[in-house]
Amino acid sequence: MSYWLLKTEPSVYSYGDLVRDGITVWDGITNNLALKHIRSMKKGDRAFVYHSGDEKAIIGISEIASNPYADPKQRDSKLVVVDLKPKRYLKNKITLAQIKSQKKFASFELVRISRLSVMPVKDEWWSDLVRFATT
Repeated sequence: MSYWLLKTEPSVYSYGDLVRDGITVWDGITNNLALKHIRSMKKGDRAFVYHSGDEKAIIGISEIASNPYADPKQRDSKLVVVDLKPKRYLKNKITLAQIKSQKKFASFELVRISRLSVMPVKDEWWSDLVRFATT
């Protein structure tokens, strides 16, 4: 299983919207590196959902509910999407400031490439962040 972080502007589509909907198509991604990451996803992988904008925090955990496929709303086969379903809210959201304060996350793309909307999360980072959210 691989782990990911997906960024969203909560005023556009929040983790609460995902919980309400039960499943969604994670679309609208056009950045080449983010699309490369989506193409690497597999059904069953887990992903943090991160609220960007004013909130800047990891809010919940979701599951990749499909393998990547061409975005049916686009004519460009390079634009891919996955289906996403919610797993659970984090007990305590994890802010970007908290992540940046930990040296072990210095190479995390969330810290290094702040505008990237889809990124991998190393196994040990995933475990650390989940533990951080429960204490």
